[in-house]
Amino acid sequence: MDSIIANGTWEVTERPYGCKPVGCKWVFKKKLRPDGTIEKYKAQLVAKGYTQKEGEDFFDTYSPIARLTTIRVLLSLAASHGLLVHQMDVKTGFLNGELNEVIYMDQPDGFVVVGQEGKVCKLLKSLYGLKQAPKQWHEKFDKTLTSAGFAVNETDKCVYYRHGGGEGVILCFYVDDILIFRTNLEVINEVKSFLSQNFDMKDLGVADVILNIKLIRVENEITLLQSHYVEKILNRFGYIDSKSSPTPYDPSLLLRKNKRIARNQLEYSQIIGSLMYLASATRPDISFVVSKLSRFTSNPGDDHWRALERVMRYLKELTALDTATIEAEWLRDLLMDMPIVEKPVPAILMNCDNQT
Repeated sequence: MDSIIANGTWEVTERPYGCKPVGCKWVFKKKLRPDGTIEKYKAQLVAKGYTQKEGEDFFDTYSPIARLTTIRVLLSLAASHGLLVHQMDVKTGFLNGELNEVIYMDQPDGFVVVGQEGKVCKLLKSLYGLKQAPKQWHEKFDKTLTSAGFAVNETDKCVYYRHGGGEGVILCFYVDDILIFRTNLEVINEVKSFLSQNFDMKDLGVADVILNIKLIRVENEITLLQSHYVEKILNRFGYIDSKSSPTPYDPSLLLRKNKRIARNQLEYSQIIGSLMYLASATRPDISFVVSKLSRFTSNPGDDHWRALERVMRYLKELTALDTATIEAEWLRDLLMDMPIVEKPVPAILMNCDNQT
């Protein structure tokens, strides 16, 4: 509420005759760190945008977001050219968008102004849940950067760059996450200062996790990991203690349309959705089977579930291998600093029975 009030999001006014204000509700979430611990508790006021009428309460909703491919390419450039990668987060980003339409909303629960219970909120700025909120926020961010001399990449409209002093600085914008690429830390800090003057920002320092992808940097390479995301999926759906599988799919299995009653259709769809993001981000090895299984989300049967469970078990063996590899690397680094150990410490051989 402090952010909303400080931002001048609305003004309390008389309800116009015949006006049916948009409702709102509080949404409470726990933001987790990659290791599963709680980073912070979030309260978000969300407008019930599903009651908005097109052509009256909103006209356009389109807002671009950076492609995952773009982020991977930029990280690849950072690794090969020695660029620093820093990250910032825009606090309550959507609240910065300025509305073009006149929208009235009910006063939020717990914050109804005493003595003005019959009045409504006339929205002056965008709010989470509104149909046009993403579009208005992107427009605001775009105008702010272009007015400061940043150019927009014509292929991906969420990538901005500015040249100066023989070197350029690159910004990649994903809803309210911002990646900043530059060889010079001083210039990165200047960009951070500029953004903080225009928006309420959180400086996350050197980029560590972006879109549930962990970045691990060693000299001239950056490794993208989602083992923590895999573990989160396995825990959520109860497969963390399941027996591992050597491959994600049995090629001899012929999947057909289920003609019986669907089995756990909602959970099946939720798992497929989680796996689709994983496949598109860092795990192309499961792309084929996820694509195949996603054809049966409307009515999954026993065969489809068995095939899906095999994918989950396959991910769990690889998760164990990844954990072991991280531990081995830590031990190697530990030994590197021991004076009695012969240098260089040889590469560590990892043995596993995984067919991939």
